[in-house]
Amino acid sequence: MDGTKQTHQFKTEVQQLMNIIINSLYSHKEIFLRELVSNASDALDKLRFKAQTDSHILGTDTELKIKIIRDKKKNTLEISDNGIGMTYEEVMDNIGTIARSGTAGFLEAVGTVKNQESVTPELIGQFGVGFYSAFIVAEKVTLTTRAAGSDNGCRWESNGDGAYTIEEFDRKTRGTTITLKLKKADADDQDFTDEWTIRGMIKRHSDFVAYPIVMDVEKTDPVLDADGKPQKDKTKKVLREETLNSMKAIWTKDKKEVSEEEHNEFYQHISHDWNPPLAHLHLKLEGTTEYSALLYIPSKAPFDLFTHEPKHGIQLYSKRVFIMENCKELMPPYLAFVKGVVDAPDLNLNVSREILQHDALVRNIKKNLVKKVLELLASMEQEKYETFYKEFAYIFKAGVSQDFDNKDKIADLLRFKTTKSDGKWVSLKDYVARMDADRKDIYYITGDSPNTLINSPHLEALKEKDVEVLLMTDPIDEWVIRDLHEFEKKTFKSAEKGDLDLDKPDEKKKEEYVSLFEQIKSSLNEKVKDVKLSTHMKSSAACLAGDAYDMSGYMEKILRAGGQEVPTRKRVLELNMDHPLLVRIKAIHETNKETEALADYAAFLYDLAVVSEGGKLDDPSRFNKMIGHLTGGAGDSVRE
Repeated sequence: MDGTKQTHQFKTEVQQLMNIIINSLYSHKEIFLRELVSNASDALDKLRFKAQTDSHILGTDTELKIKIIRDKKKNTLEISDNGIGMTYEEVMDNIGTIARSGTAGFLEAVGTVKNQESVTPELIGQFGVGFYSAFIVAEKVTLTTRAAGSDNGCRWESNGDGAYTIEEFDRKTRGTTITLKLKKADADDQDFTDEWTIRGMIKRHSDFVAYPIVMDVEKTDPVLDADGKPQKDKTKKVLREETLNSMKAIWTKDKKEVSEEEHNEFYQHISHDWNPPLAHLHLKLEGTTEYSALLYIPSKAPFDLFTHEPKHGIQLYSKRVFIMENCKELMPPYLAFVKGVVDAPDLNLNVSREILQHDALVRNIKKNLVKKVLELLASMEQEKYETFYKEFAYIFKAGVSQDFDNKDKIADLLRFKTTKSDGKWVSLKDYVARMDADRKDIYYITGDSPNTLINSPHLEALKEKDVEVLLMTDPIDEWVIRDLHEFEKKTFKSAEKGDLDLDKPDEKKKEEYVSLFEQIKSSLNEKVKDVKLSTHMKSSAACLAGDAYDMSGYMEKILRAGGQEVPTRKRVLELNMDHPLLVRIKAIHETNKETEALADYAAFLYDLAVVSEGGKLDDPSRFNKMIGHLTGGAGDSVRE
């Protein structure tokens, strides 16, 4: 760093990000202030946390606060804090480049929405890219900063046109100041230099920030005479610093004193989610273990929930002093979507993540919180719970595998659609209650979609017997069944693997098909490991099944889609000896056991089985020719 002003180009991804934010969030302009205040609050949190181990870092500047300065004449707005500040290198790393900005995650999430107009304000905060929201309202952004403990400051500036400048700057105080040269407002636009506009924005979005958000406001004072008494009808205008936010730590209040509006505002503050929460949990435990907790169940899944490293929503405090965010030690991964605050007064302020993992108090808090969250979910009315389940089932179901102690409680909360539920959700408890008393198995089938599954040939015999089958369409369901194994002493049984044992086969008729099945097996030797009489089908001719302990076809598909190598596995071709097609093939086989037509029929039966489960054919043309042959009454072979 040589002290001269340097010009740099924004990385392509950052420029793309800025264009999306500026153009897509035009109707949500005021979020820029929420994001800049939130960044300032984070900087103050980091300073206060560092001050626990470095008592000299604050120096004489001990009154931590965020200040807003309006200038109508210059049309500028300034947001300033005396927090941790940034070094020259940190400014370079965090602004203008992809490093640590969350840009990549943001752009990936944006790619999942139908169009850029669908981008919502909560995306901004979730991915830590809120600084760029300043360009929604500003034609130029200037940032000056000096890191705590550093002798040098720096200045960053950009017009949002693809480039920025950075230089050393002789800043006297610790902290960061962001100055916005506001765009010329249209007639219908908000005036972001207006006192009451700023007050309203802070009240709506930043009222619960833990530090004073102050602003100089104009007041009218009386003019005093020589004796210090007000002179009649004489006043003067003065500027007086006023705190705009309440700084309420509402988790410390009695839960009866907190209104729904306060809950919604606080939830928005900690989550950056503009949707109201679905439910909340307000706890205050006193005794051997003391802590306060205010937790929220979101009504919508955040865009980053299903990334490789989803953020946990719990912020940890001790006596209202912020310790850390994204506290994984207080909530298991399958409840990572829960947002909120935990305040444990007995925790050491210098606690590290490594210590938290082994802290008995933290383990006890986590155990209690998980119990209370599961109770909250169990107490929800049906419609509200189904809203939750639609958004979070995929991650929540993982609790069956992750949390052995609460596996049964989680199982009670699972919901599935069934062959009898008409598209509605059914609990395992309700399913078992409808079972015949003498039946020991809970039947299920896994696959991509309910429509494909409900029409699967594997279910024909079960439907005829009026047996209800669970339709499992989430990839995670395969692991749920593996680890749950049974429910209320009823064992899970796949409808597509092994024998169903619903009826005893006609042994005499079965004997008549032995020779044909052996011939088909020989013809398909490279594709199937066996050819058997089906216990699943009643109206279809063929299906592919596995032995009782085989990996399901859907599991195999999931693993391959995830990039895992799965050994090629032969399955069992099950045939329905009562189907007219099998009767015809049997007749051809008995007439001329050497005919080439049998190989064509064998291949066709295999293709039928593949199609019935939504698979892809190796040779669709051959399949079409065979259909034409069958419907047209052609000769015994379709070979050319």
